[in-house]
Amino acid sequence: MMQNEGQRYRFSEAPVWDWQRAYYEQKGLSAWTDNQVPQYITSNPMIATAYAEMIFGFLQDLASKGQTSETVTILELGAGVGRLAHQILIKLMELKEFAGMEFPAFRYVMTDLVEDNVMGWKEHPSMQSFIQQGILDFARFDAIQDTVLHLVVANTVIRPGDLKQPLLLIANYFFDSIPQELIYISEGEIYECDILLQSPDPSIHSEPAQLLENMTISYEYRRAPEYSAEGYPYQELIELYKKELEDSHILFPAIGLSCLDRLNRLSESGYVLITADKGDHRLDNWKFSEPPEFVLHGSFSLTANYHGIQYILEGRGAQTRFTTHHYKDLNIGYMLVVDEPMSYVNTRLAYHRFVERFGPDDFFSIKEWMDQQVGTMQLKQILPFWRLGGYDAEFLIHSANRISNLLPEASDEEMLDIQYGIHTMWSSYYVMKHQGDVAFLAGQLLYEMYMYEDAKRFLELSLDTDARKRNTAVLYDLAVCCYELELEEETLAYTRKVLALEPDHEEAMDLLRSFE
Repeated sequence: MMQNEGQRYRFSEAPVWDWQRAYYEQKGLSAWTDNQVPQYITSNPMIATAYAEMIFGFLQDLASKGQTSETVTILELGAGVGRLAHQILIKLMELKEFAGMEFPAFRYVMTDLVEDNVMGWKEHPSMQSFIQQGILDFARFDAIQDTVLHLVVANTVIRPGDLKQPLLLIANYFFDSIPQELIYISEGEIYECDILLQSPDPSIHSEPAQLLENMTISYEYRRAPEYSAEGYPYQELIELYKKELEDSHILFPAIGLSCLDRLNRLSESGYVLITADKGDHRLDNWKFSEPPEFVLHGSFSLTANYHGIQYILEGRGAQTRFTTHHYKDLNIGYMLVVDEPMSYVNTRLAYHRFVERFGPDDFFSIKEWMDQQVGTMQLKQILPFWRLGGYDAEFLIHSANRISNLLPEASDEEMLDIQYGIHTMWSSYYVMKHQGDVAFLAGQLLYEMYMYEDAKRFLELSLDTDARKRNTAVLYDLAVCCYELELEEETLAYTRKVLALEPDHEEAMDLLRSFE
């Protein structure tokens, strides 16, 4: 049952934001691992490579300025399941080792609103080596109000003015998910759009996702002269909107800008923001814009107003950049809110090479198409695309059957490249629910290429992480691997396990007889 009469709220103060918060508090990291909240598009190896290159360029720029004595803090806002941070750190350490140059030390700090997520990252097996190296820490951060960072591992607090180096911020799917104001512009006047919300009776539907899914919303408008008042901090931007826009609904990022201001105070030297979202930085795309659409995925997201953020920061002297071409799914940009921003040449060049020229949004568009074409592709197309995507486990899952079908005709070089790709993929694999599936696919391919030692390792990993893999097919493959590796005791052990499950398994009986 719906509440009979909708209640009216200011958009940024509506209960939907409380339901959003409650959803993440209730679900924790499972919000991403259960495929409810999107995470692949902003956490795959391709985008991690682009970000690592920009961060590396930033470290190069600081080194060229002689700023190497102080540690650089890299702060990820709303770090989600943790996969992006893990991938960035792997690639950043590879770049640093390859360059062999002196750079400032850095620490990567993952943040989230939900305390359980922060502690989940701290205990995650894929994070332990970085914690032990002293380059990874965690903090709870509320974008609406927090002014300090309490680091979990270091057990220290970062307060305003504590940082000497510029702060580097990463914000993926962040500005579209925190409270925003909603204004409407018509005939040169500003109106605030209040939300009229009808929601299910909380006594019947108490789950946050249910409340969001079953809500009914409409909007009512009221004059809002306070936006045009002389003391309003974003008055110049409002005047531009009044002049250029008509019949337009604007999601106004006042809280996002406030968050950036509070983070800016942590450092004496400003900050660099790398951000990706479904959000528009072109003013034309806000003309005649309809009321916002709530995109539901357990929680919800809106559209980020990159134009407003970009305009305000450029007015303060920042140098900002988004792609000259139009984005399809993910708009990626940077904002250099530092002294002499144009002197950060390596940072800007990295953006040009890894986002502007061909970037994560382009890759995602192609990958969606490639996933549908895998059944017709040859290894000479599959392997380069897998390499382009950073040997992503997601693509291996989609293409494993096709690779298997092509193996009888594969060259030795192609099989060696598959083996190398599997090892590279696994070395940077972020442990998630599908670990057993990925290990199994890798093991099966290696087995079919007669690479028994590697096959044994991955098939045993699949057994350890996924009880469903304890079947006669996998156990028999392991028995064969051990036989080929002349591991007699293990061969017998796996063979007997096969026969315990399937007493009439002819191949296993033959294998057992060969030892008698």
